[in-house]
Amino acid sequence: MMERINNMNDMQLLSRNIRNKGKTIGFVPTMGFLHQGHLSLISKAKAENDTCIVSVFVNPTQFGPHEDFSAYPRDLERDAGLAENAGADVIFCPTGAEIYPEDYRTFVEVTELSAILCGQNRPAHFRGVTTIVAILFNIVMPDRAYFGQKDAQQAFIISRMVTDLKMNIEMKIVPTVREADGLAMSSRNSYLSSDQRKAATVLFRSLVHGRDLYRAGQTDPLILRQEMIRMIKAEQLAVIDYVELVDPDTFAAVGPQSTCYLALMAVRIGKTRLIDNLLFTPET
Repeated sequence: MMERINNMNDMQLLSRNIRNKGKTIGFVPTMGFLHQGHLSLISKAKAENDTCIVSVFVNPTQFGPHEDFSAYPRDLERDAGLAENAGADVIFCPTGAEIYPEDYRTFVEVTELSAILCGQNRPAHFRGVTTIVAILFNIVMPDRAYFGQKDAQQAFIISRMVTDLKMNIEMKIVPTVREADGLAMSSRNSYLSSDQRKAATVLFRSLVHGRDLYRAGQTDPLILRQEMIRMIKAEQLAVIDYVELVDPDTFAAVGPQSTCYLALMAVRIGKTRLIDNLLFTPET
């Protein structure tokens, strides 16, 4: 039976006991309201480690002043059942007061990378992400940590934090899980009305369109970007935050001679901000 832990000290004690026995820990940090994307991370963590630990914590420091922290979907009992069925051995559910006591003053920031793409419109977002992940890493002490490719910039920034701060943790990035119509699974999909849900498929459709053009011989990133933007703008309910192509290994800008591109986008459907990405590589 899966163990539920709410206290930081209890979680640290359990992790130390596991590691002292020579057992490995796979860790999946989440904000809850689990979907199949999360469950794929949990299944992989369980398959590759002796113990799979899942955290559920809606992190206030990664939300901006006018974002959806209070409205973010929460259902811990549902999450616990899904996590256990997917193979989790432990679910860790700390309180906000324990993670961020009143006198909390310390933040972790990966400079430059946190200021581009999603960081342009959400200036404190990635500082909040890296801070909470660093805290959770220190509590759980995992051997491996699992993140989804859907949040490509987040995964890249956390990987850089792990490298720069010499954290002895192996980062595992798991492919995006999609609905049958291509929409990337996200907890925020629950905000969409039926019409908005249909409109949201334009993200993946535009990414596939760009990839198909690339594979057909169009390698100019400006033209590829324009084509994806054109398709998104044709959807009346969609408002673009950004559409960009970057080098997947550095997140730097790409030129026509690059061998592969990572296309990333953030698009608002109504009040819901959705992100997605796709790697453009030659067809094999």
